[in-house]
Amino acid sequence: MTSFRAEPARAAAPAARGLPQASPLMRPIATLAVALAVLVAWQFLPPALGIPKFIIPTPTEMWAEGQRMMARDNLGRHFLSTAWTTVAGFLLGSLFGACIGYLLGMSRFWESVLSPYILALQIAPKVAFAPLFIMWFGYGFWPKLVTTVLVVFFPILVNVVQAMRVADRDLLNLARAFTMTRAQTFRKILFPLSLPALMAGLRIGATLAVIGVTVGELVGGNTGLGFLITYGEGQSDTAMVFDAIVLLTVIGIALYFVVGLVERRVLHYV
Repeated sequence: MTSFRAEPARAAAPAARGLPQASPLMRPIATLAVALAVLVAWQFLPPALGIPKFIIPTPTEMWAEGQRMMARDNLGRHFLSTAWTTVAGFLLGSLFGACIGYLLGMSRFWESVLSPYILALQIAPKVAFAPLFIMWFGYGFWPKLVTTVLVVFFPILVNVVQAMRVADRDLLNLARAFTMTRAQTFRKILFPLSLPALMAGLRIGATLAVIGVTVGELVGGNTGLGFLITYGEGQSDTAMVFDAIVLLTVIGIALYFVVGLVERRVLHYV
């Protein structure tokens, strides 16, 4: 029996060693190749198909418009305004969502009492709140920030509450057997177990934060990339709109990447 079991393992070993191993550089090279192919197609296909630039501008036209916006439209100021509001809204929304999620997760009674109201607030479309925030706080920074906080808040809250709800019952019973306090149980069992779900919520919130800022700027902002989208639409400047969308995407990717780095440091097994 021993030799029978060992033979497949020995036979499989050469096959495993014979599999082609991808070079560490293959992934970034492949990523850059795909990006280059997309840019080349974007540059040459629309003119070849007779699509005018006010419908789909080419990358070179977008670059020229970006240079003009940097010189005349304070593109750097608009970019920094959106980036700052995105980060601030993400941090505040994450903090509120995590804190309230942990508080509700520690109390089944208050979770059952407040869940219908939280669900109702989540179902209500966030775009509908933006004009209301403008009436309350006026034009400028605060409506955008509040909209972003509201958008980021819910996925983190739901993830944390769900993680607390499905925590290992055996570990919690063991904690009760050792007469651990609720604070000790949270610090040593519930909080560590909830970290993967919290990080997943943060990754979702990082992508939604850009959406929240954009909604606030589109509805009533006077600065930011969302404002440039509205301004470019009014001027029929499609290249400006495309540039603003690309920069919004860059902000979202950068924030998502930072959250991923934090996740890898916190969850060392990821």
